[in-house]
Amino acid sequence: MSITILTVDDEDDVRRLIATKLTKAGFDVVQAVDGEDGVAAAKTSNPDLVIMDVNMPKMDGFTAAKLIREALDPAPIVLMLTANGTEADVMKGLSGGAEDYIVKPFAPRDLISRVKVALMKAGKQPPAGA
Repeated sequence: MSITILTVDDEDDVRRLIATKLTKAGFDVVQAVDGEDGVAAAKTSNPDLVIMDVNMPKMDGFTAAKLIREALDPAPIVLMLTANGTEADVMKGLSGGAEDYIVKPFAPRDLISRVKVALMKAGKQPPAGA
């Protein structure tokens, strides 16, 4: 069974880097460029996990993640990815339902490890290459 990950980030380089690393690790990846696009993509791709930037045009990541979790059953795992590393932002992300909060800049291997851990905690088996 394949694992689908939706990555939502308005920074093209960051989004493409994440998608490339996840694809090489054996995940199916869907990309979205902002919060609104992320909500729409989630409804059509029904991802197992979402990596969501916080600061984006049109709709912030907190709002988009909330809408995605409300729209899908079962709700996907959400990892917040942002340059905002203040305690208040971390608490807002975690109290809003995110399973993890990753601060940019990040090491791609660390991100993959956090994805794997979140999936395993949810009872999902990451691909063998991950």
